[in-house]
Amino acid sequence: MPSTTDTDSIILGVAAFLFAFSLIALIARAFKTFVLTGRSGPGLLRGRDRRLGVVETASVDGHRKLILIRRDTVEHLIMTGGPVDVLIETGIAGQQPLGPPLEDVIIARAERRPAPDFSKT
Repeated sequence: MPSTTDTDSIILGVAAFLFAFSLIALIARAFKTFVLTGRSGPGLLRGRDRRLGVVETASVDGHRKLILIRRDTVEHLIMTGGPVDVLIETGIAGQQPLGPPLEDVIIARAERRPAPDFSKT
């Protein structure tokens, strides 16, 4: 029969192995999520500027959808879900991204003017 110190060291070894394994799995998951992000969004190794995106979707009926897709600054209207996907309109001018403000806004205080006196008539 093993002694209690042998049992304690076996339990401690198994716990250390499980801790090291879970730490390696957590680091691998964080690396995959934040650095090698797939189709869900930009990762650290890919560019930050997204060139393609879905602007808006609308349901036509139970099967068909209208999708407005933006590529750079051009938008395209597509209908999907029917027997054939249809490009309805292309080359729609998209909205430009907002730029920084030109300068600070200063609200000027107006001069006080006396109220007109209507009692003199």
